[in-house]
Amino acid sequence: MGIVAGLDSSAESTRIVVCDAETGAVLRQGYAPHPPSAAEGDPQGWLISLGDAAAGGVLEGVEAIGVSAQQHGLLTLDAGGVLVRPALLGNDKRMQAAAADLIDALGGRAAWAEAVGSVPQAALAVAKLRWLARNEPESANRVAALLQAHDWLVWQLLGRPMRRTTDRGDASGTGFWSAATGSWRPDLVELALGRQAALPEVLGPAEPAGHTPEGLLISAGTGETMAAAFGLGVGPGDAVVSLGASGSVFAVHHQALTDPGGTITSFADATGMHLPVVHTLNAVRVLRGTAELLGTDLAGLSELALRSSPGSYGLVLLPYLEGERTPYLPHTAGTLTGLRRESMKPEHLARAAFEGMLCGLADALDVLRGRGVMVRRVFLLGAAAELPAVRALAPQLFGTPVVVPQPADYAALGAARQAAWALGAHQGTLSPQEPPHWPAPAGQVFEPGEELAAGQAVRQQYATVREQTHPGAFQAAPQ
Repeated sequence: MGIVAGLDSSAESTRIVVCDAETGAVLRQGYAPHPPSAAEGDPQGWLISLGDAAAGGVLEGVEAIGVSAQQHGLLTLDAGGVLVRPALLGNDKRMQAAAADLIDALGGRAAWAEAVGSVPQAALAVAKLRWLARNEPESANRVAALLQAHDWLVWQLLGRPMRRTTDRGDASGTGFWSAATGSWRPDLVELALGRQAALPEVLGPAEPAGHTPEGLLISAGTGETMAAAFGLGVGPGDAVVSLGASGSVFAVHHQALTDPGGTITSFADATGMHLPVVHTLNAVRVLRGTAELLGTDLAGLSELALRSSPGSYGLVLLPYLEGERTPYLPHTAGTLTGLRRESMKPEHLARAAFEGMLCGLADALDVLRGRGVMVRRVFLLGAAAELPAVRALAPQLFGTPVVVPQPADYAALGAARQAAWALGAHQGTLSPQEPPHWPAPAGQVFEPGEELAAGQAVRQQYATVREQTHPGAFQAAPQ
């Protein structure tokens, strides 16, 4: 069927994988860093990085390219297609007040969840628009069109045509597109910006965005989360737990989920399905903080934790160090309970940190399960997934087999798989409804085994302390 490439433009770098379109076998790879940036970025630097990553014939023989990129960035264009200002990126915290303002303007969190499946927060493009209107009115008045990072890169690769496109996945992360209805909400753009702006056409999963002047097919592209899920081969019954400083839990589901309190963010995926996401504010930061307290590192903390036993001799750490989103406790702090003389040992505190972090993520999994999402196995991502204590405890506490995939550029692989799908659909060798069947990624599987009952007891101990400390936290939906 040919050779395809996946291009992932993350916050830090561009990674390219070149694959056999039929088998998914990786033939070549390219890499280049991005120029350093904070909350704002120069998109021209992304193009330079792309060129550097593709140097040396990396893209030789490629017939189609898929693009994934960092999510929640906002690129504003004037009437001539020129950038109004540098890109506002997903990690920009200046928009927190703007997000709160928008929540009130529409009538509360439930109103936003009903409208677009998500509640405004600083990362979302809708909050960036409100911030722009309030803080840079001259720039806001010049805005004629809105794009995200992957949209802009696809547009550049195609030679900046009149038609601008995006996909369901990236559109669902803007705060002004509804995964439930599959449509833009221009009224929310006007609510945020004070005026209308042109929005890109939303393409289907196998639909091409177009061809380059040289005849190279460019697929719809998508956001990094959606591309990584596609690259991993995540399907119904699978959930993904991502361990960063904060945590996220998402799963493939057949319908969009609306949550009145905004605990679930209703994304779309790269295949035509849905990708409900639940975030926690505290994951690996809990481990790092405990390791610093005990004068060790993460590897040392893991070794200590495995010297303790399930339940950490009664110690329970509620890991809400930065407040929490799941449950919604934005102004709380973490707590350590169950201190007795026999429990005051480094190994018990170490294990309590791992149990607390993983129980918090298990709570997030339960939010999805409670809405009918099947979770038969969990993919565990992030550097902390390599820690022996995480691998030992996660299956017990999640109550499912846990897969730790071999490290790979899964977002770039997902973009390449999308390119293969679009190419096959264009050539008539693949159905637009059925993506190419690439082999599942290599990885290790960890089963709950005989420790499942012990894990359930730890969860019960944790839930009891959580309910005593924060009564009704999961029942009270913020308005």
